[in-house]
Amino acid sequence: MINYLDTCIKVFQQYKKLGEKAMEQLDNDQLNWTPSSESNSVVLIVKHLYGNMLSRWTDFLTTDGEKEWRNRDNEFVTERKLSHEEINWMWEDGWALLFKTLYALTDADLDKKVKIRGEEHSVIEALERQIAHYSYHIGQIVYLAKICKDKDWKSLSIPKNKSKEFNDLMFDKK
Repeated sequence: MINYLDTCIKVFQQYKKLGEKAMEQLDNDQLNWTPSSESNSVVLIVKHLYGNMLSRWTDFLTTDGEKEWRNRDNEFVTERKLSHEEINWMWEDGWALLFKTLYALTDADLDKKVKIRGEEHSVIEALERQIAHYSYHIGQIVYLAKICKDKDWKSLSIPKNKSKEFNDLMFDKK
């Protein structure tokens, strides 16, 4: 039988790794680069994910996922350029809280109700909401990294015009 919590953990791990592989290709200037005044840099997206993770996963089952102490608007403000080390710290700290929370959940918790901004969700709905939210922003990180790296981009999946070679390799393994 497939365990839903194990599946969620695996999906979150896959997205975490995808974001890391994209950010590893960037230098500090590229991490802080913003394509337009209405866009976000990788740094701002990571700040936002970090703030969201701290808020959502702190006391997940017992308090509203939007904490009073969170300053969401500040997550989108550039005060100064941040380094890889600073971004990696936020990234790892946020994900550590998420995984600590998920590993503590049991199947019996899945039917429980949690609140996010006063709106009630089942634990399953809250998990699905966060998977969708984080995958959306990690997709933005990947896209920004691709733009920054251009021809020097190292594909994180199947490179353009390489589908046949990839499929041949995959089917040969079997």
